[in-house]
Amino acid sequence: MGHGFSTSKNSDTYVSLAKNLDDYKISSFRIDFYGHGESDGKFENVTISEAVDDLLQAIKFLKSQRYKMVGLMGGSFGGIASIMTASKSKDLYLLVLKSPVSNYLEKEMETKNKKELENWKMKGYRYYLSGDGRKLKLNYTFFEDFKNNNGFKAAPKIKVPTLIVHGDKDEAVPYKQSVKTSKLILNCTLHTVKGANHHYDGNGNKEEALKVMTKFIVANS
Repeated sequence: MGHGFSTSKNSDTYVSLAKNLDDYKISSFRIDFYGHGESDGKFENVTISEAVDDLLQAIKFLKSQRYKMVGLMGGSFGGIASIMTASKSKDLYLLVLKSPVSNYLEKEMETKNKKELENWKMKGYRYYLSGDGRKLKLNYTFFEDFKNNNGFKAAPKIKVPTLIVHGDKDEAVPYKQSVKTSKLILNCTLHTVKGANHHYDGNGNKEEALKVMTKFIVANS
């Protein structure tokens, strides 16, 4: 499991999903990306490419431990990392994406004006406000790395059964990105959580997302 931007492997979604899968005797392996949680590295140096390498190394490690069936689940930032990883790896049997970013360049261009992007490039860094209120430094290399990680281009290379869960009122990651990605992956199901924002607050939205993801993983295992 690959978590979201500026969060960790101990975020509620991943801990709860792991507990659900335990009931079906399905093992889980949650990792902290570079610069996050208990992992080494500075957050300011984070890139999608680094996260993809983290996931590929995690898969390699699990295979070395003789796990024969390895699935991948990623949310938000972990979603784009998982899309790219699934397009490169031949060791996966399923993919689950929760509110994934599919194309960071498109997302950034829609949410930031030209001057903001120019200032980021000129200074070499900007500050990112995390969901828990932390002000985190983020280098421009994060933006420069987007060209190497276009989820829309990678999606058609994914051949394993895939589930995308996304709220249609997501304020952080455009729901339309998942609609497009679901059409680009050959064997993909898009489950829309009606009225859900990025954090799936209220109205049983979190429970719905967890139930759908659990059911998909169990059914394909």
